[in-house]
Parts: sequence; C-alpha cells; structure tokens
Amino acid sequence: MTGRAIDAVELEVLWNRLISIVNEQAAALMHASFTTVVREAGDLSAGVFDRAGNMLAQAVTGTPGHINTMANCVRHFVKQHPIDTLKPGDSLLTNDPWLGSGHLHDITVVTPVFFRGVGVGWFANTCHAMDIGGRTLGAGARQVYEEGLNIPIVKLFSEGEINRDLIAIVRANVRVPDQVVGDLYAQQAGNDVGAVKLIQALEDCDLSDLEELSARILDRSEAATRAAISEIANGVYEDEVALDGYDAPLIIRAKITVEDDSLIVDYTGTSPQVGRGINVVYNYTHAYTTYPLKCAISPHIPNNEGSFRPIAVTAPEGCILNAQFPCAVGARHLVGHFLSQPLFGALSQAIPDRVIADGSAGLWNTQLEGIDRNGERFAYIFFSAGGMGARPNDDGISATAFPSGIRGVPAEAIESVSPVIMHKRALILDSGGAGTFRGGLGQEMVLSIDSDHPALHSCMYDRTHYAPRGFLGGRDGRCGELFLSDGTRLPPKGRYELQPGQSVTLRIPGGGGYGSPFERDSKRVLEDVKQERVSLSYARADYGVAISADGQVDVEATDQMRKDGSRIKQIARIARIKGEKQNQMNVDERIRKMRG
Repeated sequence: MTGRAIDAVELEVLWNRLISIVNEQAAALMHASFTTVVREAGDLSAGVFDRAGNMLAQAVTGTPGHINTMANCVRHFVKQHPIDTLKPGDSLLTNDPWLGSGHLHDITVVTPVFFRGVGVGWFANTCHAMDIGGRTLGAGARQVYEEGLNIPIVKLFSEGEINRDLIAIVRANVRVPDQVVGDLYAQQAGNDVGAVKLIQALEDCDLSDLEELSARILDRSEAATRAAISEIANGVYEDEVALDGYDAPLIIRAKITVEDDSLIVDYTGTSPQVGRGINVVYNYTHAYTTYPLKCAISPHIPNNEGSFRPIAVTAPEGCILNAQFPCAVGARHLVGHFLSQPLFGALSQAIPDRVIADGSAGLWNTQLEGIDRNGERFAYIFFSAGGMGARPNDDGISATAFPSGIRGVPAEAIESVSPVIMHKRALILDSGGAGTFRGGLGQEMVLSIDSDHPALHSCMYDRTHYAPRGFLGGRDGRCGELFLSDGTRLPPKGRYELQPGQSVTLRIPGGGGYGSPFERDSKRVLEDVKQERVSLSYARADYGVAISADGQVDVEATDQMRKDGSRIKQIARIARIKGEKQNQMNVDERIRKMRG
C-alpha cells in the first residue's frame, strides 16, 4: 500500500471496480465453458480474495452452494500453499467435499495474483463438472469412495505449465473427458482474466496491495450486518421441517438465537447422517444458512467475509448437516437446499414480513447416462425447479430455484447437446398453494431418450411425500410426482434404466401460499383462472371466489362463500379447542349442510 488513506468516494469507486472485475471473471468462464450447466444454468461461482483468503467480492452470477462454500474453501488453499511460496503462473485445485462445496462434482480452482513481484490476493471459482467418474451423480452411494475421483489440493498449473499427470488421471476416470478437462481450462481462463483486471486496477489507483481496501470493505460489511441484526428483537426462535429422506423421513430442526448484534444458528435435534448420498458437510450447511439469513435480514449488504462474521452456525458432528467422512454426499443438495425453510419458519415469529413460505427448494437434478445413436457414450445432467414460496407482498415465482438461484436449462439447449428429448414442459395447474399471495407453480416435464439403448436415469428429487408449507394461513403447495409412461411409480432417489420408446414424467412441487386465501383479491384469482394457473373449481373451493359464465367475478356469491368459509373455520376451531367428540360430530354435520 502506498500509505495514503482511502477516502469514502474512492472506496466506493474501488468497490464497484472489484464487482466489475469479478463479473468479467465469471463471464470469461461461462463463455469458455464446455457444459450447459455452467453456460446456461449458471452453476458456478467467481470471487476475489485478499492475501489471507478473505472473500472481498463475488460475481452476480452463481449459487450460494458454490460462492459461500468457496469463501471458506480458499483458506484451506492458503494454509497449505501460502501465497509467498507460490510463483506467477501457479494455480491450484481441489474437489474434496469436506474442503469445498460438499460433493465431488464441484471443482474449485484457485489462482494467486502477483503485482510487482509480490502476492497480493487470489481469484477463485467453483464449477459443476459434467462427470467425475464413480456411479454418476446420484443419491444411492454408501460411501464417498463410490462417487468418483477425489482430488486433494494439487497444482493445476506450475509457472504456466499444465499438470499433465493430473489431466491424464482425470481423463482416465471420467465418462466425458473433453468436457471435464475443457472446463478446467475455462476455470483457469476466468481467474486469469480477473488477475489481469485487478493488476490494472492497482496500477490505475496507485495501490501496491489490497490490504487496506480489504479491511475497509470487510469492516463496513460487518458493521452493516450487525446493525441489521440489531433491528430484530432479542430472543430464541425455533422451527423444523420434514423431508422425504432416502429410506425414511428426515427432520431439520433449527434454533436461532438473536443477541443484540449477533446471531447463532443451532441445528441440534436434526436427524443423524444416513447410509446414502444425501448427507451434507458442514461447509455446505454454513453456506445455505448464511445465504437465506442474509436474504431476510440484510439483502442489500455485500456478501463477503465481513457479512459472515456476526453469524455463528453449529451442527452436531454426525448429524445429516455435519456428516463425517467417508459418508456419501453426492446429492447433498436434496437436504442442504431446504435449510432456508426452518430458518424462515423461525424468523417468521420475529420478522414475518421479511420471509417467504416454503417452496420446492431442492433442485430436481436429472442425470442420464448411456449410448447415443452414434454409438458414443454420453453423460448429461440438467437442473429443474418447482415453485417458490409466496412472499409477504406478492405471489411466489413459478419454476424458479430458491435458494440455489440456478437457472433452468432451455429444452433446445438440452436437446442440442444430448440425446434427451423433452416432449412436454409446462406449468402445473393448481400446484401453487392458495393464499393471500399464491405459491409459485411447479412444472411438468416428459422426457425420453433418442437411442436404441436403455439409459441409466439417476433421480435426485424430494418433496414427493411432504408438501412445501404455507405460512400464516396459506395452504401447502402440491407434492411432486415421478412415473413412467406405463404408470409405474419410481423412487425419487433411485436409479433405473429408461428403455427405448419409454418416457418418464417429472412433476415438480409448487410453493406454499402466504396468508389466508380468503383475503386474496378476487380480481387476482380471476386473472389466475384466465392464465390457467388456477382452475375454476380451485378458485371456488380454496379461494371462495365464484366466477360467472361470462368470465367475471360473481361478487355476491363470492362474498357469501367467503362468509360461509370463515364461519366453517370458526366452528372447526371452537370444536378443536373443546375437543368434545359429540360436538365435533355436530360440527361436521353443520359443515356438510353449509357446503350443500
């Protein structure tokens, strides 16, 4: 550092320049990537770090499962390879689940940046590899050894020379070596673009390093986060959710303790780790805890090391949110993506106007592997989302991933790079939970394979038994379904062979509603009916809205139904409180008569 102070105006300029740099880093990576999950879905992260490995800024694209895990992962690189022991042109990587983002398919590449002969920081990115060997991505493995190639922290490049032995090992262990190795080069290209831009910024701004800039950015983010937490009343807030699990249901239990300007999340009481690949490592749990908390408490504050400091996360060793080596972790997102739901459920007791109802949460990941019509082996994965939970002031977004933020891959892109055929892709009528604000709709997809050979379908799906919950009187969203064209129901986390000529239907869950359905504006219900988001019968039964033959709201009938509906709810509530069997029988009879 030149020794001069950075004033407030210059700090803002430098901050925006850092954001521009990491966005260029991410763009370079995406443009160079060989796989649609990176190019189209944005399943990546990109960020810049100071010498000590503290994350300063992240690109706007990407997912919390990558960026927030990478924030902790880079410190492992720094500890094993301090920046002063490296040279220009060096670069490192790992896919160790317990150091990185929680499963072997995610590879993190970390590159030191040198300015005037001195290491000043790091660029890092994490990407989902199309394949990493093993069983293919899925939930069925018993141990991590089955799930693919595990690469410890090693050099990808040494003074600009590729590690040919590493590349040979990777190529020998994966089904689509050109795509996997091509993406390693793309990841390095992204970091190189970031390094060039950062050096240019240091020269332009007459800075010799990032140290003072780092301290100012992180301290400011920490102070702003603490101020946001202090607006929440001190107390203990708890909630839990049930998930399908693999062989048996799972419980995620969260306790949030707010103490002045700090916050502690404790997952004691959560189900123990299981003997299948849905376990979650602590780093992934930390990532998907800090992100939804940030969405609710401090959405406008930069996501960096400073904003993490006021939040502590604990999960007992051996529970499914702090699973221990060598358990299987391939489909860890099927549990980790649901952490926002007990967190928001707990926070709804303190800040109900800043949380959303439960959504489908866990991405429905579809992995297919086989032989195409040209006799070539293929392995392809794509991600799909159901409905988001309704918001305190608006409907949930349909077919949109939260909290992962990953985009759906267009059918055209899927069909252009794989033998997968998508016969149907449509929103599901009535799948969003009713409420003052409706849950987002799930989507239905019908798939087959253009091949004379069967394809192995690895299913990674949840919420087929436990529906996304509505909040504050909102109704639950619709559960998901999975079945073949002959009607055979499939296990949502199993593997089977999809035969030539067969198709499989995926119905992804809808989000829960927020607030009483009878409080929803009847004009919005009518618009939902016109847009085929809600059926006439659903509008009448769940919203108490009557629509006439000419397509208008029947105001008189609607008012009467909503009054009757309120009376029904009041009668049922009184009966439950009294708990008298005979009285309940009378209530049921009165309800039947009122419904006619």
